[in-house]
Amino acid sequence: MKMTINLVRIFVSVLFILSGFVKLVDPIGFSYKLQEYAASDVLNLPFLASMALVFAILLVILEIVLGVMLLLGYKTALTVWSLLILIVFFTFLTFYSAYFNKVTDCGCFGDAMPLTPWQSFTKDVILLVLIFILIAGKKYINPIFSSKISFLINFAAVFLSLWVAYYGLMHLPMIDFRPYKIGTNIEQSMTIPDNAPKPVFEYSWRFDVNGEDKIVKTSGNYPQVDGTFVDVETKLISEGYKPPIHDFSIEKDGEDYTSNFLKKEKVILVVMYNLSKVEQKGAESLSYLVSQAKKKNYEIIALSASGAKDVEKFKTTYDLDLDFYVCDETALKTIIRSNPGVLVINKGTIVQKRHWNDLGKIKL
Repeated sequence: MKMTINLVRIFVSVLFILSGFVKLVDPIGFSYKLQEYAASDVLNLPFLASMALVFAILLVILEIVLGVMLLLGYKTALTVWSLLILIVFFTFLTFYSAYFNKVTDCGCFGDAMPLTPWQSFTKDVILLVLIFILIAGKKYINPIFSSKISFLINFAAVFLSLWVAYYGLMHLPMIDFRPYKIGTNIEQSMTIPDNAPKPVFEYSWRFDVNGEDKIVKTSGNYPQVDGTFVDVETKLISEGYKPPIHDFSIEKDGEDYTSNFLKKEKVILVVMYNLSKVEQKGAESLSYLVSQAKKKNYEIIALSASGAKDVEKFKTTYDLDLDFYVCDETALKTIIRSNPGVLVINKGTIVQKRHWNDLGKIKL
């Protein structure tokens, strides 16, 4: 029994630490996920949406610290009951997400390991059972170190967690799990291989046959039925292959310039997903980069989801000679966790990627 409890203890603690860490390196990304849950058509919690970043950081630090406490066997009763409360909260969110199909990825492991809603819920149910086992056998969980040393280790865990979160906010995530990391060729990542699995659909055709409903299911072909067609329902069985990058585009005045820019050698993309939320200091620091890039024959453009009025206001306010193109806001948020943020690409390959705090480190 003691061996079983300690194996469960190690598994649960490591899982909580890893889950917390992959979210902590990208606190802005996890805050976006909390905003999805807080949206009016999901949980309708406007206060959570406005405080999403603070909640995101506190929640993942709590996840890591409880994992460390469990691993050390420090304050066992407090730790296991706190873990139970936390996992009950997570289980509710993932069940709600899965059952009502509101949030398609819970963000449990950030972008490192995307899970479907039902996979996330299943994972949380297993953890719930394991934590109940730990509660039942908490007397077998013995501390590894003295209380003083355990306290110092936990203090260090909190300090390091705050530093990792701070680094991700003021620079960029120290580990990039997204499809737009340095070295990625955007065009290749958008390509669907010829032999890639296709989406699979189930079609339920409803006919009126002599006054009675008759349902015929096919994979797409129209069935031959002696009756009057009424309607058809379509159900997605399998999504098929989805390329790592599937929502990136560079558009202007209704024309698509994506391929054009991804074939050029010296291109700088200034990403500002929403001009009304742009960091003022970051926007002010762009003028020097723009002038230096043009001197060295770089083509520098801005990508934003904001409208024409916001673009003109922005260009006037910051006196920037910068051409703006349109891209999906969600895609821009995924590309870089900085508003503004900068990418240097060469024939579609990302060679540099910088937060606005680090624009001086860009090598031209």
